[in-house]
Amino acid sequence: MSTVAPSRATGPAAERPARPVHRVTGARVLRSEWAKMWSLRSTWITSGLGLLFLIAFGLIAAYQFRSRITSGRPMDRDFADATALGLSLFGTNFAQLALGVLGVLVAAGEYSTGMIRSTLAAVPRRLPVLWSKAAAYGAVALLLGTFGVFVAFLADSRILAGTRAAMTLSDAGVLRSLLGAGLYLGLVGVIGVALGALLRSVAGGISVLVASLMLVPGLVSLLPSSWQDTISPYLPSHAGEAMFALQHDASTLSPSAGLLVFVLWTVAVLAGAAVRLVRSDA
Repeated sequence: MSTVAPSRATGPAAERPARPVHRVTGARVLRSEWAKMWSLRSTWITSGLGLLFLIAFGLIAAYQFRSRITSGRPMDRDFADATALGLSLFGTNFAQLALGVLGVLVAAGEYSTGMIRSTLAAVPRRLPVLWSKAAAYGAVALLLGTFGVFVAFLADSRILAGTRAAMTLSDAGVLRSLLGAGLYLGLVGVIGVALGALLRSVAGGISVLVASLMLVPGLVSLLPSSWQDTISPYLPSHAGEAMFALQHDASTLSPSAGLLVFVLWTVAVLAGAAVRLVRSDA
């Protein structure tokens, strides 16, 4: 007499164990982009350089001003009307390059390594990837920039105490200028991400970033004066400077107008990146 062994269930349900279904949500995409960003060594190095530029150049400018006063040496024209606020923001031009370049790397780096294909396979709708990259890195650049300018200003205030350049946070316009500088650097970071996603090239993105922030203003200065007065205030760099400048004249935008113009530049580059991301293959 033989016994029949019980047969195992067959079919797809028996062959594959049940796996939990994970929905693609904005929060999960943001968390993924945050983790990818901080897994790169370049993020730590370049963000550290941006913070170092802000603080170090601000301190160097303040010590230079103080040494000229105490030694009685003639004051350079650039330092003649200097204030603690202006000297503490001296490193902004250098920090914007570091933070902008890192933004380009955050987006374009995935295209150079081919990792973008895996990212877009996991997030088929695509646009949440761009929004998450811009939001994650923009927040980092904003916090680093704001922290750096406040540290530089507080240190410079102690260095310059008792001089004609001395200022405190309670002085009119100082707090607004410091917050404006931090916001400007945060938006520069977002523009860097957008350029990286738009051009999909690290070298190309960095070149356009440097040209728009530093080279184009120099070229515009070669135009006739009437053209300069019309074009110059609306350039990205000049509109950004208006956000944190303490004093304004007829040739510059007000802080609110500068913010509006710079936000429009940021939105325009983001829109271009979004269009290419949706319409072009990775």
